[in-house]
Amino acid sequence: MLSWMAWTWPTALLFVGIFSAIGLMIALEVRRPGGDLRKGVLGLETTRGDRLFITLLGTSYIFLAWLGLIGMPLWTPLGLSIGWGIFCFWKV
Repeated sequence: MLSWMAWTWPTALLFVGIFSAIGLMIALEVRRPGGDLRKGVLGLETTRGDRLFITLLGTSYIFLAWLGLIGMPLWTPLGLSIGWGIFCFWKV
């Protein structure tokens, strides 16, 4: 039934992580509506959802650039992506 995609443990964990982050955003929105609007270092007014989107977009660019320029292993871009996510939710 799910043979159309090569489901591996890393692929499944990626999707579980993304859907968990979206679920957490929904729970935070129900608890504190309004999206926690604030102005960051980029001069943009962003909500939690905006910061999640910027984090996911930046993470994909980090991994694609790493794969294109350096290749395997992917532990370093994982660390860079975690740092990028912390930066986005802290300062953006």
